[in-house]
Amino acid sequence: MKKTPTIAGKDFDEWATLAKEDPQAFEKMRLAAIDEYIASAPDTHRQRLRRLQWRIDQERRLARSPMSACLRISHMMWDSLLGKGGLRDQLLGFVSVWRSGEAAPLSAPVGTEGARILAFQRGGRNQLRSGG
Repeated sequence: MKKTPTIAGKDFDEWATLAKEDPQAFEKMRLAAIDEYIASAPDTHRQRLRRLQWRIDQERRLARSPMSACLRISHMMWDSLLGKGGLRDQLLGFVSVWRSGEAAPLSAPVGTEGARILAFQRGGRNQLRSGG
């Protein structure tokens, strides 16, 4: 017999029963399980996981129903896979480099296209002045 995976010591059926019978306790335990998971991640991943969880929470908040929330979050996942700068683009870039045998620059992270680069003097004070 296959063992059912658990989250915070509860299997899917226990979580489903709790959500139906005591939504407040379910939500409290859900948040605690998420926080515990993020805290257990390596330091280098925690900030990104917190940001991702914030985005997920906002999608859930904006949704009109649980099914709508599920669809919105599913769309987020597909976009991170197939959207601009997503996993598919990165993998195609690696394949292209591998096939050509030449190093090629990776695309910039999504959202940095409009970034402005500031010039700083070496060993001196920054010459950038505000207002004018």
